[in-house]
Amino acid sequence: MNKLANLKTFLEEVKVELLKCTWPTRKELFGQSVVVIISVTILGAFVALCDLVNMNLLNFIIR
Repeated sequence: MNKLANLKTFLEEVKVELLKCTWPTRKELFGQSVVVIISVTILGAFVALCDLVNMNLLNFIIR
């Protein structure tokens, strides 16, 4: 029964802490999402370019 009481106390404390949080507005969330999508796209393009260069370099060396 002690574990059940501990779980209840924990969940109550989690609820109190979540109420203290400041959540982003829709505008802030949209802006941050756009930044993440652009960053991932740029990083993906960079990795693809590095892969292409390495593949061509290895083909040149092997031949």
